[in-house]
Amino acid sequence: MNISAFARGALIGLAFAAPAFAQDVPQTLFTNVSVFDGMNEARIENANVLVEGNLIKTISQAPITAEGATVIDGGGRTLMPGLIDAHWHTMFNSSPVSNTLGSSFGYLNILAADSSRKALLRGFTTVRDVGGNSFGVKRAIDEGLVVGTRIYPSGPYISQTAGHGDFRGPNDVPVNLGDALDYQQRVGNTLIADGVPEVIKRTREALRMGASQIKAMGGGGVSSLYDPLDVTEYTFEEAKAIVDTAKSWNTYVAVHINTKDAIKMWVEAGAMSMEHGFFIDDETAQLMAEKGVWWSMQPMDAEGEDAFVFESPISTAKYKDLVAQLDTAIAAAKKYNVKTAFGTDMLFDATLAAKQGKFLAKLGKWYTPYEALKMATHDNAQLLKLSGPRDPYPGELGVIKEGALADLILVDGNPLEDLDLVADADANFLIIMKDGVIYKNTLEQ
Repeated sequence: MNISAFARGALIGLAFAAPAFAQDVPQTLFTNVSVFDGMNEARIENANVLVEGNLIKTISQAPITAEGATVIDGGGRTLMPGLIDAHWHTMFNSSPVSNTLGSSFGYLNILAADSSRKALLRGFTTVRDVGGNSFGVKRAIDEGLVVGTRIYPSGPYISQTAGHGDFRGPNDVPVNLGDALDYQQRVGNTLIADGVPEVIKRTREALRMGASQIKAMGGGGVSSLYDPLDVTEYTFEEAKAIVDTAKSWNTYVAVHINTKDAIKMWVEAGAMSMEHGFFIDDETAQLMAEKGVWWSMQPMDAEGEDAFVFESPISTAKYKDLVAQLDTAIAAAKKYNVKTAFGTDMLFDATLAAKQGKFLAKLGKWYTPYEALKMATHDNAQLLKLSGPRDPYPGELGVIKEGALADLILVDGNPLEDLDLVADADANFLIIMKDGVIYKNTLEQ
């Protein structure tokens, strides 16, 4: 892509202050667009959308007069909200697990900033980061030092000993009282806590760091080697202590989880977002629906070019066992109308991370294009907003609506008819705007 593809001469990857863009061009007027607003299946045809600062000011099928505005003729193309990935790992998506765990935190931050820029240019204007110390990258993006997605950070995973967030080596236990924390805990990517007092302390520490929601490990995982999939992690008392601590800060807990027993325990403890949940069945889906609990799912493949590949055969075997249950879980969630969010959970593989949009398109196996796009915009935004006063970005997300934050994508085609358009952002996303700033504009070529 040549330099003219970026609004106002910005070179992606160079440091610049995003607010300066808003001052240079305070208004952007999109004309002749068909608007998918993130909520309704029918597009608003022959529409005009005026962005002022970082907000959507006016949507009208009548002409809009805005003197001095930058005018973009959409040519009848689809204008839709920026995409949201509800299960993203800013710090862990772009390098193999051995390199990630063996690298310095400084290197990981630089790598994470670059991957955040790439995610934005795939049209993902917002991510919910569900584990890892992404606070520095978030701050650099918010301050305009680097270009990247809007981040809702969870900060360090809260994990029990031998839980999904226990990244210590095979000979690092038993722990001697007074031993220093391992490196991943020292830099705040994860925190290991056992017992009610300790989980309360670690949860408060994550909130003190700036977590918008808490991420807890509630069951066995794939990339971790010391917790089989059938394990329920934490006792009910520990789980409730984590949830109650988050509630005292007026936010919620998202739980890494898969088995039916673990889901039931964490739902009863008050957690509001079940991450993964590949073993959801009718009983657990009904319980989640009754409690208003979200299912944050990932449309993964067990085999083929898009299947996750792990350095450990133990992880590969666990991954295949999980993904084999996805059809059953989706059927149960749809049957009971469980609130469902879309995420990718890209981990330790830059090649897969680059397919973020392709994974959204995979929802077409189970959902209509409208259902999939609504999930990745409006619905995901509703989940993010459970963070209440801990929300780092007050304002409406995931919709094209007057007064909402101006995250917009101009699509060359109609993704409500062809969901595969979102799989190739390079070719099909002609304009990408986040917070009123255009970061990609191939119409200028």
